[in-house]
Amino acid sequence: MITNTQDILNLVKAGAVGLLAIFICWAIYYFAMIMRQILKVIKEMRERLQKVDEVLKTLKEKIEHSTSYLLLIGEGMKKLVEVARDYTGKEKAKKKRKKK
Repeated sequence: MITNTQDILNLVKAGAVGLLAIFICWAIYYFAMIMRQILKVIKEMRERLQKVDEVLKTLKEKIEHSTSYLLLIGEGMKKLVEVARDYTGKEKAKKKRKKK
């Protein structure tokens, strides 16, 4: 089977090529697993960004709707202040009449 040093050299070369093939397969496998993890992280980040976008849209809509109510609330507060001013003015006038 092994008759000279050339046969030994060929066996060593075959072993080295075999080990190199195993190492390359191992490296490709780990590279594929790393890429898989990166893609999962990217997918999760996209989902989170979509959720944040939805929350911001909802918040924007609520703010837009509440601003229309703020005008009504402001008008109501003006009326309330006017009524309170009129009431305190009448109370002061009654007190002045009683003193005289």
